Amino acid sequence: MSERFFLYDDIEETRTRFVSFMGENQRFDLAIVNSSRYYGKLLVLDVQSSRFAIIGSDDLEEPGYIEHAYQLEAEEAEELRSFLHEIV
Repeated sequence: MSERFFLYDDIEETRTRFVSFMGENQRFDLAIVNSSRYYGKLLVLDVQSSRFAIIGSDDLEEPGYIEHAYQLEAEEAEELRSFLHEIV
């Protein structure tokens, strides 16, 4: 068996916020991880859908980014985007 080749293997202190809220059409259960790994962006995990994305303010302005990353319809994506604008 050949030796394992690591691209990186780091341990880092992070801050994680767990938040759950009910939108008009959907419940969101999120784990929001703040780390220096992603250059000031947040790792946002949607526990309900098992989807995640690395999100910064520029990503929130990108048309269709939230819809694609979390496989949401426009209305649900706007609810999530609105919340994320408050914390990013």
